[in-house]
Formats: sequence, structure tokens, C-alpha cells
Amino acid sequence: MHGPGSSGWLLVALCAATGAYCLLRMRSSVEEQRRAAGGEALMGFGMAAMAVPAAVFTPPAWAWPLWAAVFGAAGLHALWAARVSAGHLHHVVGAGAMVYMAVVMAAAPRGAHHGGAGIPALTAALLLYFTAYVLVTGARLVPVPALAGGPGVGPRTGSGTGWGDRPELARACRLSMGIAMVAMLLTM
Repeated sequence: MHGPGSSGWLLVALCAATGAYCLLRMRSSVEEQRRAAGGEALMGFGMAAMAVPAAVFTPPAWAWPLWAAVFGAAGLHALWAARVSAGHLHHVVGAGAMVYMAVVMAAAPRGAHHGGAGIPALTAALLLYFTAYVLVTGARLVPVPALAGGPGVGPRTGSGTGWGDRPELARACRLSMGIAMVAMLLTM
């Protein structure tokens, strides 16, 4: 969050690209995938906005409480969706982390946008969670060799599966947002 210029712009690009891909995933024919993609697009674009270097743009004081409210609502929506699918609990944690970062930024003195802000124990807990999430998600992306005599692992062909319905791409999207969240929490 408002770290050095080059790393801030890399985070902006990563999160904006992830948010854009999540918008593409919203075209899926599977309703559950569309819902998850919408929340992830909001998260990606919100993280991109938070990562803009402070030297370029410092949001007005009213922006931080607004972001906290938006991500608080997103967290409540994810919590409601979690009653059907436990996969939404990660979205609850992500939205909670965004609310936490927005509240910390709102409470910080004007111009002091990083370093030593927040509650160290909560920041550490969020860092541990997202680091574990990144490691587990990254491990799931590693291809598993095909069993002898079984069907090979290869690219999908002709099944009508579009960009929005590729689970490995959705997982890579979540992985990149997890990495960005770790980077943002490290600057607090």
C-alpha cells in the first residue's frame, strides 16, 4: 500500500490484470463461478487502487472509509455465500483484510501511508494466512503426471470450455491476488 514507485506500479498492473480476467470469468455459464468471479474482480480492482504509489495519487480522506464500507459489504456477501460453499470463506478473509487496511490507512496521519501502521498481531496473522494460501494454491497449480495407462494431462480441447471456465486459470488468478495481498501487508 503506497510503497516504492516501481513495486507499487507492478502491484497495480498485477491486480488490475487479475481484476480484468475475473470480469471475463463472469461470462461463465456456471452461476457459482460467475458469483465468485465478481467478488474477485472487485478485490483485484480494489487492490490495484490501493497499490497506486502515493507520489502519484493520495486518495482523499473520505476514500478510506468508503473502501472499508464497500469491502465490509463484500465480506458480508461472501459470508452469506459461505453457508452454501465453504470456498467463500477465503473471500471473507480477503475482504476483511481489505477493510483492515482501509481502516489503518484512514487512521494514519496524512502522508504517512506505510511502515509501522496497524495492529502487529493482526497484520502477522493475515500475513501467515495469505502466505499459507499462496503456498497451497501454488502447489495445486503444479501439474501432476498422468498415471500409467490413464488419460494424459494436456490442454483442453473442443469441449466448449471458454476462458471463464478454466479452473487452473481461476486458481492462478487467486494466487496472484494472494501474492499481492502478502506484498501489501508487508508494507504496513
